[in-house]
Amino acid sequence: MTTNLGPPRLPSNRLISLDAMRGFVMAAMILVNYPGSSEHIFLPLEHAEWNGLTPTDLIFPFFLFMVGISISLSFSKQLATGTGNGDVYKKIILRALKIFAVGLFLSMLPTFDIFNIRITGVLQRISIVFFVCSILFLKTSYHQQILIAATLLIAYWLMMTLIPTPGVGHVALDRGVNLAAWVDSKLLPGKMWQGTWDPEGLLTTITSIVTGITGLIAGNLLLSPKTATEKVMLLMIAGFISVTCGYIWGLTFPVNKNLWTSSYVLVSSGLACLTFGTLFYLIDIRGLKSWAQPGIIFGSNAIAIYFISDCISYLLYWLPVGSAPLNEQFVSALINAGVYPKIASVFFAAIFVTINFLIALVLYKRKIFIKL
Repeated sequence: MTTNLGPPRLPSNRLISLDAMRGFVMAAMILVNYPGSSEHIFLPLEHAEWNGLTPTDLIFPFFLFMVGISISLSFSKQLATGTGNGDVYKKIILRALKIFAVGLFLSMLPTFDIFNIRITGVLQRISIVFFVCSILFLKTSYHQQILIAATLLIAYWLMMTLIPTPGVGHVALDRGVNLAAWVDSKLLPGKMWQGTWDPEGLLTTITSIVTGITGLIAGNLLLSPKTATEKVMLLMIAGFISVTCGYIWGLTFPVNKNLWTSSYVLVSSGLACLTFGTLFYLIDIRGLKSWAQPGIIFGSNAIAIYFISDCISYLLYWLPVGSAPLNEQFVSALINAGVYPKIASVFFAAIFVTINFLIALVLYKRKIFIKL
């Protein structure tokens, strides 16, 4: 078996574009996760009801794509500087466990009811993808990663479209009655996000790992001896091909975030590749960095800000101040003043994003970078 453990070729400078993309996606995540009112949301700021895609549906896979790139760059640097394999594996395990533990902590807020805990979640999935992709990076070659990704996507497609859902009697891709939902109902411990099924369930984790692998593949390209211009061109070509293939596949296996379908992986990873390629060209090649500074600030403490935003959201969205939480009072006041309800809602969400940005700015200026 070939491995990636030999001394790699490293980029000469830190990829500011990756920090910026991480930060902008983090800001978008906070914006869509915390509307001023859940009853008044612009369509692009909501998830697709089932099949289909909105900008909101791209946030999570973009993060996983960036996890893959970060793994390639980070562990390449560590191995190149002589860090032992045992130390690298130890770091992988500890970091995965810490991210998973933070996810569990957030899932218990604010009641800390351990008997109704949700085992799955965003950070929990990130920890699993990080762990598996890290091991794949260390133990497999670039071509093997492509083969593994293709095999998993095809295997998941065949499972979901050929195996009848037990108790239903036929193949189903509908909400709550598909094979993934059945597996979760039988094997997934704890509370599920949607009662009888979970969008971060067991089977969908398989294809979410592939999203991380696509980031590994992009990271391998960045580590290659190709010129920066060639890398941008290949990122853009790969992204276009991935999106096109994904939508073609979606004609028979719909693009669906909740099921994390194979077509969804190709479309979202392709769009992530196009986005990163654009930022890489503008920021790292052309040197146009000033406009991206807010993203860089957010991205420098991404997981910390995710944790902080979740914690302080209970002060603004859950804790009653007088007759109602602050978000409800604020949005109601704007609506009563004649502001369009959806604008009032997104305005409060933007304020919450700004609050978190100011926290990130303080950390950044004090050179405090919290890493798990």
